[in-house]
Amino acid sequence: MTITAASNNSNTGRATLPIIALTMGDAAGIGPEVLVRAAACSQLRSICRPVAVGHPDVLQRAAQLTNMPLRIEEVGSFEELSGWSPPSTSDADSQILPCIKACDDSVAEVPFGAIDARAGQAAYDCLVASTKAALAGLISGITTAPLNKAALRAAGLDYPGHTEILGHVCGVDEFAMMLYLPPGDIVKSPRGLGVVHTTLHTSIRSVPDLLSQASIAANIRLMDSFMRRVGCETPRVGVCALNPHAGEEGLFGDEEARLIAPAVQQCRQVEIESTGPIPADALLRRAVGGEFDGVVAMYHDQGHIALKLIGFDRAVNITLGLPIVRTSPSHGTAFDIAGQGIASAEGMIEAAKMAVQLSLSGDSSTL
Repeated sequence: MTITAASNNSNTGRATLPIIALTMGDAAGIGPEVLVRAAACSQLRSICRPVAVGHPDVLQRAAQLTNMPLRIEEVGSFEELSGWSPPSTSDADSQILPCIKACDDSVAEVPFGAIDARAGQAAYDCLVASTKAALAGLISGITTAPLNKAALRAAGLDYPGHTEILGHVCGVDEFAMMLYLPPGDIVKSPRGLGVVHTTLHTSIRSVPDLLSQASIAANIRLMDSFMRRVGCETPRVGVCALNPHAGEEGLFGDEEARLIAPAVQQCRQVEIESTGPIPADALLRRAVGGEFDGVVAMYHDQGHIALKLIGFDRAVNITLGLPIVRTSPSHGTAFDIAGQGIASAEGMIEAAKMAVQLSLSGDSSTL
């Protein structure tokens, strides 16, 4: 779909643009830096109204660190955003970023590059506040900067990542993480390529026991639904095998025959064009070449490695199965470069652009 930019001279036009919440993620990582860089991007501002959800002091520090001409302006609540406008009417106002402070002041004291419970709690609080605002219809979508799973644990929060928190707050049981690459030179499918993961943040040892025919079929359905959402009339979904060579007729495991093939057949019976199980090394190559529009992987790295290898900065993380729009860049907190002002915001910008596209494409309950 084509996203129409508003005229820079039209306040009325800007008022009709979708509001996208940008959460700051872990304050000890690069999240605040990529947030302010994305929020200052003129291309992004032309298609949405970005609002930061984080601590104003942390974000103002990030703006100074990255030399972004942003002034962080605290707004009292999400309810105020629809009628909010910058304090004056000068040209510089295009570089004012409204901010919802959804976390404790202690996060402003967090040092760069270290696991800190205060950062974990703040990242969680900002995500939950944004999710509730999206559920209430106060914002159009959420784009999240990366959080740190160890920092969540340090804060006493027993979640392995964004996806599980979102599923809990939204009250849904059937949800999944997907990496999506838009169409272009890399991906030959005209609607891009999505890879959804049947199991997520868990150990490799636990994957076989977590797989079920029902969960695999659910992810095939989620992939089919998403690709239709982005304009693919009859999505072609390829389903990965779990074991090398698709189990080699049972020599390397029976999950292909016992779980994956029945799930594929179940979906084919309801006219979802799904194929598999196919060895993952062959399937991902065929999908990038345009033979499939979506792939269902059995575990995290089976899908992540391939897509990050070919399109790290362009790959967008999208949570499927939610009644709201949520996207994020595919990278992590990058503690090793945090605070240096060198983090690229390309992934954050691509993720926010995808959130805009999805927010304009219809009922988010079908995501």
